Amino acid sequence: MRNKIFDYSFIGFGLVIQVVTYLLMPHDSWLSLLSGCLGIFSVCLAAQGNILTFVFGFAQVITYTYLCLTQRFYAEVGINAYYFVTMIYGVVVWKRRLTKKEDAYVVTPRRVPYPILAWIIVLTAVGSFLTGWGLAAWTDDTQPYLDAFTTVPALVAQILMILVYREHWFIWLAVDILSVVMWLRAGNYCMAAQYAFWCANCLYGLRRWTISLNRPV
Repeated sequence: MRNKIFDYSFIGFGLVIQVVTYLLMPHDSWLSLLSGCLGIFSVCLAAQGNILTFVFGFAQVITYTYLCLTQRFYAEVGINAYYFVTMIYGVVVWKRRLTKKEDAYVVTPRRVPYPILAWIIVLTAVGSFLTGWGLAAWTDDTQPYLDAFTTVPALVAQILMILVYREHWFIWLAVDILSVVMWLRAGNYCMAAQYAFWCANCLYGLRRWTISLNRPV
């Protein structure tokens, strides 16, 4: 019961942040608010291991992709198309790993060995730099390196999340911190607030998934 109260309160806190930010920044579009709220539900449910994360995730991807198009964040647009496709597969994988816990079904996570995780981080950093260089050289991307360093690691994190590996939370945390900077520079405070909350959710999700690993359902 205590966990449920915290879960609902955490989601409510995230929604309040979105609404307050929208009211304080009247030039932000209503679509930014909607996308931010959908994102809050999606990531919080992911942290809880709830498969409903994908329902809100599909809707958030569609709205967020449009916002990225308006800012000419081309790498972000591409990765959201990737999110949409991979989430379809994610529903299948998560359904296979659902376990009954109390009165709800939650996903059972697993670990990435640390040597493999180190290689993943190195290769992701190199890929991000090369992508940023390409965006700067061949497109009119307004923030090519930030765009790249929020995109390539997210590709990797999404794969790890879909396959239910706990370590995806570490990568998402780095992506979300950089995304806060990117959207602040773009002047979209609803999106910046969303990513700031997502940083906190990464810590929340990491804790929940670590507990699940140490105490198998």
